[in-house]
Amino acid sequence: MRIELMDRRDEIRQQALKDLQQSEVLMIDGHFDYGNGYHGRVYVNAHQLFRHPSTIWRFAQDLIDLLPSDLIQETEVIAGPVTGGALLAHTIAGLLDSRRSLTHPPCSFAPFNYDPAGGFALRPFYRRELEGKHVLLADDVRNTGETFVRCDALVREAGGSVVAAVEIYDRCEAVASLDVPNIALAEYRAPENYRAADCPMCKAGVAITRF
Repeated sequence: MRIELMDRRDEIRQQALKDLQQSEVLMIDGHFDYGNGYHGRVYVNAHQLFRHPSTIWRFAQDLIDLLPSDLIQETEVIAGPVTGGALLAHTIAGLLDSRRSLTHPPCSFAPFNYDPAGGFALRPFYRRELEGKHVLLADDVRNTGETFVRCDALVREAGGSVVAAVEIYDRCEAVASLDVPNIALAEYRAPENYRAADCPMCKAGVAITRF
């Protein structure tokens, strides 16, 4: 039974990676300017991911299929950073309730707002909602892992505790991690990124991919 469950989860992950590429959410052969001084060949097009609600619902449902049953029962709040993580968290919160009994308290949702001057923050209303709660963090992509670390700190400051982190796509390049399970729907190690001044694609005259 355990082997069958593992095989099923592998199938979900393999199909998700294929679907992300076919739907041009995960673009792996372009020339992208990340806006942080680096260029690279891989990009997650969150606009394409959230363009049709049915797309994110399907990926969120697949992600829930990967969650251990005890984690599904334990989670009380699902929180994510704006915009992509918050949209995913909101979708998961709604779908997760369908996996639990009608008498189980419904999931709550909390977004982390972002201010370029001060970084991520929680509004007072959501800080109160997180106190004493078990929180599942969600984001569309994990790059360095630092966003999850900051969100975890905000949850703890509010008196809650993070039980796990989930994302649709993991670049497998995290330099910071939480002491809780991290569950990705799809994993794909991106090729090396380049400083804009040293980008070989720029030097070869390859146009930057535009949307």
